[in-house]
Amino acid sequence: MPSACVTQNMAVPPGANTTDRDKPFFIDTTGLDLSTKPPTRDPKNPNYPQATELPDGSLPPAGAEGNFIIGPTHAPAAETIAKDGVPKGTVVSFTMSSRDSVIYNPGLIRDDVAGCTNSSIMITTTAPGDKSNMIVTTSHPGTWTRKIEVYVPANYVKGTEVPFIVLGDGGSAAWKDMNTVLDNLIHQRRVPPMVSIQIGNGGQDAQGAQRGREYDTVSETYSQFVQREVMPLVEQHAGVKLTGDPEGRATMGLSSSGAAAFIMAWFNPDLYHRVLAYSPTMVNQQWPQNPALRGGAWEFHSPWTGPATPNLTVKDGALVPSEPPGAPLIPSAPVKPIRYWFEMGDQDLFYPNPTIPDGMHDWTLSAELMAKVLADKGYHYQFLFVRNAKHVDRPTIAQTLPSALEWLWKGYPIP
Repeated sequence: MPSACVTQNMAVPPGANTTDRDKPFFIDTTGLDLSTKPPTRDPKNPNYPQATELPDGSLPPAGAEGNFIIGPTHAPAAETIAKDGVPKGTVVSFTMSSRDSVIYNPGLIRDDVAGCTNSSIMITTTAPGDKSNMIVTTSHPGTWTRKIEVYVPANYVKGTEVPFIVLGDGGSAAWKDMNTVLDNLIHQRRVPPMVSIQIGNGGQDAQGAQRGREYDTVSETYSQFVQREVMPLVEQHAGVKLTGDPEGRATMGLSSSGAAAFIMAWFNPDLYHRVLAYSPTMVNQQWPQNPALRGGAWEFHSPWTGPATPNLTVKDGALVPSEPPGAPLIPSAPVKPIRYWFEMGDQDLFYPNPTIPDGMHDWTLSAELMAKVLADKGYHYQFLFVRNAKHVDRPTIAQTLPSALEWLWKGYPIP
């Protein structure tokens, strides 16, 4: 008899450390209502930075920076509806495969049970003594194909340089209103006329999958894939000339592609200055584990939660232990020219995989910690904690996308 399909956990994993914060892999359950799955977070959690709570149904003033609490009601914005008299952009689509790539050829495929999402990593184990290092044995080389959808604004003059925004997880239902919103905002002169590039992911999800390899790897590899392999095809197929000015280039994503949106700008501020993310996965999803960043994207804002282990430093001919917890990336680096809008729901992901009780898989906490380090360093950002919202919450996107895009492009000239 086949075993039951194990999907998502959304509760404290078995064997987790929830009692001793001085021991490795501590999971903090302060302020969590554990009667729901995922738990419901209280925005007044003492471990979260202070935020301004707005009246239900309202959004922060245009251009406002800092932390805000919205909800619980999420009505779609008027700009998500197509309007008579508003010029509509055109859409050009084409397909890429791993055969067209140097950077991601071959692709990565994980063998999961049919109809059981992420099945092989939901029943796997972690390395001995390291609850953060997932062992994945079901991945192997394979071929990916992906669709690229390019929105070109109405009245674009061929040959002129145009600003643009790159969307990860292209084709997601979460982006169904994107082109209509751009039509309306461009017509209202609230954002510059821009190209939107929706790039499909390479397939599957999380550790051992092509999508996870692309989005959760904390390096410049994905931004270079977009720059060197996708952009030339966009210009060729859509007949546009994309600007090289990083002030006119934005990244955007959801969940892991939301993490990738920030990673792209972090490692290539010469290419991107503007980032927008829904439920970004600033947690430990990088696979395989990188000894230099054992906590993956968690280490943008916080130290790795595990014990000191041998690192790659040799002293007097011997491999020496790493310093106990290292310096996170954002606090330890000079401020980069990144403008960042992001949101997270009160019922966003919480340890969805029961096999990795690593202290680094609370999505909402990760966003609050991001807000803290960004504020401490003086970044221009707006963070929304959203009541009555789940992971990549569709009503929240419909409510906030127009104002988020307007905030994102503040300061960029509108002709």
